[in-house]
This record gives sequence, structure tokens and C-alpha cells, in this order.
Amino acid sequence: MEKVHTTCIYCGCGCGLLLHVEDGRVVGASPSPLHPMSLGRLCIKGWLAGEFVDHPDRLRYPLIRRGDRLSRVTWEEALSLTAASLRAIAQELGPNSLGVLTSAKGTNEENYLLMKLARAGLKTNNVDHVARLCHAPTVAGLSYAFGSGAMTNPIASLAQATAILVVGSNTTEQHPLVASYILEARGKGARLVVADPRKTQLAGLADLRLAPRPGTDIAWINALLNVIIQENLIDQEFIDARTEGFDAVRQTVLGSTPEAAERISGIPAHDLAEAARIFGSAERAAVVYAAGITQHTTGTDNVQALANLVLATGNIGREGTGLYPLREHQNVQGACDMGALPDLYCGYQKVAQARQKFEQAWQTKLPDEPGLTALEMLALAEDGRLKGLFIVGENPMMSYPDSSQIKKALEALEFLVVCDIFPTETSELADVVLPAASFAEKEGTFTSTERRIQRIRRAVKAPGEARAEWEIISDLLHRMGVPADYASAAEIMEEIASLTPQYGGVHYDRLGACGLQWPCPSRDHPGTGILHAEKFSIGRARFRAVEHREPVEAADDEYPLILTTGRSLYHSHTGTMTRRTSLLDREVPLPAVEINPEDARLLGIRNGQPVMVETRRGSISLEARVTEDTPKGSIFVPFHFSEAPANVLTSQALDPVSKIPEFKVSAARIRRS
Repeated sequence: MEKVHTTCIYCGCGCGLLLHVEDGRVVGASPSPLHPMSLGRLCIKGWLAGEFVDHPDRLRYPLIRRGDRLSRVTWEEALSLTAASLRAIAQELGPNSLGVLTSAKGTNEENYLLMKLARAGLKTNNVDHVARLCHAPTVAGLSYAFGSGAMTNPIASLAQATAILVVGSNTTEQHPLVASYILEARGKGARLVVADPRKTQLAGLADLRLAPRPGTDIAWINALLNVIIQENLIDQEFIDARTEGFDAVRQTVLGSTPEAAERISGIPAHDLAEAARIFGSAERAAVVYAAGITQHTTGTDNVQALANLVLATGNIGREGTGLYPLREHQNVQGACDMGALPDLYCGYQKVAQARQKFEQAWQTKLPDEPGLTALEMLALAEDGRLKGLFIVGENPMMSYPDSSQIKKALEALEFLVVCDIFPTETSELADVVLPAASFAEKEGTFTSTERRIQRIRRAVKAPGEARAEWEIISDLLHRMGVPADYASAAEIMEEIASLTPQYGGVHYDRLGACGLQWPCPSRDHPGTGILHAEKFSIGRARFRAVEHREPVEAADDEYPLILTTGRSLYHSHTGTMTRRTSLLDREVPLPAVEINPEDARLLGIRNGQPVMVETRRGSISLEARVTEDTPKGSIFVPFHFSEAPANVLTSQALDPVSKIPEFKVSAARIRRS
């Protein structure tokens, strides 16, 4: 049996994986003992990462819509129609009537080529990806505060912390390998504070659990900083030497007393004071957070509030300190790094400032105005002003908020192309469907949440006529008149390295079992584990005062509950892969809405009973799970299940800075079916 070293396809941990291959088929997976983060371990999804590869549902041949059916065609027919249709729309209505949605499940090389296709081929900056729906506030918030929108330390550094604050992260279920380092630190005596409305497994192991009302994070984080300042637990020497803007933050949080925060957040004032002392007095304190802090209309301010906390206590640039944003997909970090964003080229180089550099490199004129974000594109599609959309490795019909509006937008398009490994709710609406190779069937790189650039390696052949996305995009670039003579994914990385300062020293011959952490600016550079150790790229780190703002929706007489959505241990994103993995689907085969026993009793709802969950946007039917883990006044629905798609219910209200939608707070009601 052959074993092929690769990288896991699921969350942003980026665990090392061995795919077991026999007779040309993936028959199993096991952990890589050489990987510096996962250290010979995997979560349940990782152990089963190869099972979906050979599933009979795989897309095998290009398809074109003829009437109400998708029919098999040749690659020449599919790509010729795609190129001709996109060109025709651009000629008639202008390039900004087109858009590209790339994939956080795709490789760095594929995301780079997709943003090049949008900008150099289609002449539009309308390019975005799923980070807009999970960690756009991290990019915006941390870029402003530190000069880099990325995790500051390696994940393993958490084991050296003496205090850890976990916010909005169900870590043991969503990022189990990260949780292992938190628990290692806990075992060595570190104090653990967990803040989450739901009682997660990690919260049950914490020294202190904070249970804020959804949408009140700034209030209680500012209260922590208030206590830290009042009790002189700040690092004044660090503040004076390496930051700016602290006085404005100090003035803002003067009124954010624990008592004031208790009235807003529901967290007892004495718990807030204790949490502040744990964090402020620690020798090495770290903050771990995930989508529970970012998926709000205040998401960017939430991230800034956490950055303020870290800067005020000097907990950055050292082992066991820093901020640890946990990405939801294996290559959210890489897709951002590659410039799959409407205002940034690869390496976070601004369109307005770096355009001439890329024009010279690509030998073509490029658009000079930043493009539209994902939801902005779809809003224009519904209005009839965006006519063509190319979607790769993403299923907006399940993952985007207010699904009924998303469907209207996609149906209003003149031309929709979807490239994926399986049929999805989105591909059902497409004019052209292109079959892609999975991670086990191609070469490329992913960049994990700890900035670790790692290879994936081809273990088996793709089914039927499915092709690697970089090959498909290269073909389309040629048809758009852009040279794309790439013989391999490695050649694409050479071009990326030449244009992306953080990746300047990244070459395939350097990416063994351990990969490289960026910034890695030159071939002889070893990579960088801890950011901001001696200086910030922007000179001084920036405090910014932020204040509590109420969520767009609040519970009322008509919709008396607050709905929040999230993930489970056994499934990933919209379930495209995990629900085609028999053991994972057997463990959690159907969705359920979690409801507190007190709310269930008042509504006459029993455990396991069919119920209807409704918001102002729609309704879904599923069964009730009565649990103390969900607080009174709230309900929780996982979003993996097409039988009860949670995003029928969620709102398209946006953070004004990062344009992330409000997934975590929707006014809802529940009734027996």
C-alpha cells in the first residue's frame, strides 16, 4: 500500500495527513508523525478525509444547460461557451457586470489564478471568497491594529501560555488540534477563561466561564480592559514604546465598568473582574477566537477590542502570547493571501497602490477601482446589474445568508458557471458545470491558520474527465488573451513568490513535511513563527476605541428568541464532503435545533419533537434537542444540512467595514410542527 503525504482538507489547522492508496483508490488516511503542529494526531474528520474522494456522486464530465437539463459535453464545448459568454457580457455591459467567487477549499495556486482571471482576463476587481463570511473582520481588524491580518503565533505556542481567553470558539469540535494545545497549557497550570453564549465542552473545563448575550462582546471586552487599567495591570512600557492611540481607548473604556457591562451582556460583574485579573496578571496571555466573534455587524470592532486587550497588556510578539484567529476552512488564510479580495492583490497589496506592478508583471492593463464583495455582487445580480458569475468550490445557496434572496440573485444572472467536485444546490442553477479534481487528485499548496504553507500531493487520478482547477483556469486565461503557460502548480508558485513579498522564499523544493510559515521573504529565510517580535510592519501598533452597538435585530413579542448558527464536530461547512462520508453522516444524520429546557417547557416542546423555526426571512422544519448547553432565550441551529438549511433564516445585515453578514444574531420563534 502506497502512502502519500498531504494536508488535511477540512479546517484551518492544516494537519499533516497520509493518504493510503491501493489499486489506484484512496482506501484510508492516517496522521503524519512528522507534522510540527498535529504531531501524529488527527480529529475524526481527518481520519476519514479520504472517504468522499471515490464517492459515486462525484462530478465527472463538463455539463451545459440545455433547456431545463444539464447535459454532458466536451471540455472544448464547455470552456468555449464559458469564455464566449463572459466576453459577450463584458462587451455589452462592461467588465463590472461580471464577478468571480473563489474557494477557501482551493489551493493557493488556484486562488491566485482566479484573481488573475478576474483582473487580467475579465478586467474586473469583482473577486471575493468565503472569508467574507467568516474572517473578513480579522483581515480588516488585525491589519489596522498590527499591519497583518493573520494569526500572530504558531498554534503550538498556546501550550506556553499562562492564561488563555477563548472567545466565540467551540474549539474542541471545530478545531480539535488547537484545543489539544489549550488543554496542554491548562494541564501545566494555565488559567482558562471561555466566553460563549453556549456551554461548550471547553467551557466545562475552564476556570471561569463567561456567557454573554449574543451581540454584546464589545461591552464585556471593554469591561475587562477597564479593570486592567484601573488595577494597573497594563504594560505601560510596551504601550509607550510600541503603540499609539491608547489614551483614546482609555477614555472610552472609563465608563465600561463591569457593572455597566453586566447590564448589557448579562455576565456578572464579579466574573468580569476576575477574568480581567486572570488575563491582566498573566506572564503570557493569549486570545483564541473564531466565527462567534466575527460573524456580527460589529465583527471588525469585536476583533479590534481583542487587539486592544492584547496590546494594553503587552501580550504580543512573545511565545505563549498573541491572537489566534481560527479559520473555518483549510485555505481561508491562503485565499486571502492570494488576493481573492476585491481591494487587494496577493500579499495584501492594495489595488490603488500596486496596480502598475501587476500590470507590468502580467503585461496588460488592469482595472483601477476596488471591486464588489460577495454579497454586493449578488445584490447587483438581483437588480440585474451583474450578469455573469464564475463560482469555484463554493455553495452560496447553502452558505450565504437569507437563502431565498441568494436564489433570486443567482436565477437573475444571464450566465452562471460553477466548478466543483460534487453537485450542489448552487450547481443546480448553473448554465455550465465544470468537474474539478479533489485535494487527493492534484498538486498545490494550502496555507493554514497559523500561516503555514504546505503541499498537497496527487495520490490518485481524478474521476472521469475531472481536471485540477488550476488547469481549468489556465485554459480560460488563454481564451481571454492572457498568457498562462503553466506546466505545473509549482510554476504558478514561482510566479506567486515573485509578486508576493511574504511568499518570496516559498518554493516547492523547500516544502517538505513541515512547510514554511510566512513571512518568508527570500530563499534562504527559514520562515517566521512569531510575528511582531521586535517591530510592527506599520511602525507602531494602533489602538482604536470601539463601543458597544446593538445588533440589527433584537428579540421582540413576535420573535422572542435569538437564533445563532454554527458547526458540529462531525460535519464541515455545507456538508458537501462530510455528508458523503458514511461514518460522519451516521453520527449526525439529521439537523436539530437546540433549545433551553425552560424555553421548551414554556412552549410545550419535548426533546426529539418536530418543530418549525421561523425568522422574518423564512422557516425550516427540524427536530428539537432540549439542552442546558443553550442559554434561555436563545436557540442554535447547525448549518450543514440541506434538509433544514439554517441560512434560510439568517440576515444579510452587514458590518460596515468588513461587509461580513450577521450570522450570529437573528430574531426568531419556534413552534411545534
